[in-house]
Amino acid sequence: MSYRPHVLAAIHEWDVFTFRRIVSRPASCPLVRTARHVSHTGNGYLYPLVPLVVMMAGLEQPLQFLKLALLAFGVERVIYLFAKNWFKRKRPANILPNYSSVIIASDEFSFPSGHSSAAFLMVTLLVMFYGPMFVVLYAWAAMVAVSRVLLGVHFPSDILVGSVMGFLIAYVSSALYL
Repeated sequence: MSYRPHVLAAIHEWDVFTFRRIVSRPASCPLVRTARHVSHTGNGYLYPLVPLVVMMAGLEQPLQFLKLALLAFGVERVIYLFAKNWFKRKRPANILPNYSSVIIASDEFSFPSGHSSAAFLMVTLLVMFYGPMFVVLYAWAAMVAVSRVLLGVHFPSDILVGSVMGFLIAYVSSALYL
């Protein structure tokens, strides 16, 4: 007898319950408006600037950091795209009746959250390469992840798995590279 369907059903039930509790605010709420801006910072356009900022700040080995970041992001994007297309979990607006997300996502699948994965990947790389002075950026990564739920494009488990995935890929990439 397989427990898999029961476990998946329980996770989905928790996800929907938690999701509905989180997104019960109107789109005009200041928290949701802030979530739009925070989410936008995790869209990916800022990540190529990080090695440039590292170099301009005079931190050590900016070229080595760039190589590590390229390796880690390459691995992360492959795993992320594979997982998205393997699981094919629909986004909340496509599953939940009478629900519309605040924004329109760039693709149709929600698991795992790419924004969460990339944000935690970048922060973890900075912390592992340059030390604890970057730990404070985990707050930003967490806000990016939570913003995706507030905007209605991800379930909580999507951002949890995405965040852990980004952290682990950064950790393994750093261990292998360094």
